[in-house]
Amino acid sequence: MNETLKVLKERRSVRKYKAEQIRDEELNAILEAGTWAPSAKGLQTSVMVVVQDPETIAWMSKLNAEIQGNPGTDPFYGAPTVVVVLGDGEKLNWLQDGSLVMGNLMTAAAALGLGSCWINRAMELFDRPEGKELLKKWGLPETCRGVGNCILGYVEGDLPAPKPRKDGWILRV
Repeated sequence: MNETLKVLKERRSVRKYKAEQIRDEELNAILEAGTWAPSAKGLQTSVMVVVQDPETIAWMSKLNAEIQGNPGTDPFYGAPTVVVVLGDGEKLNWLQDGSLVMGNLMTAAAALGLGSCWINRAMELFDRPEGKELLKKWGLPETCRGVGNCILGYVEGDLPAPKPRKDGWILRV
């Protein structure tokens, strides 16, 4: 089977990570894959912010849990790296463009044997004053909107088993 198709079939959302930080070479390869995501009109409206500082990750996780309605939990599952994908909210296809970046990040991570998971609520976080403060701290304009948080790390234990594919995904007309 083609290696790309194999990776796409074997990629899983991982929710248990080792504390060990991923290597820079792995991170750089994953980020480069993100830069090659398609974008509407080739405008490349997305931005990836790499967060590896445990305090910032803990703070973002706390806010994410509150937004989710589950305070006291860790929606980032102990992952040592979070890539926040943001889009230029003034561009028409910012969300679609950023979603393609997220897909590339997770596929590249799987190809390198790393775990990843798309963590939602980035939009809600970066629309809040606390998120606007992070944007300011990172030197980004307030027009940035959150697409998703791509958590990355070395998998603790086995990958989850795949769920069976549902019927009705493909219609030929």
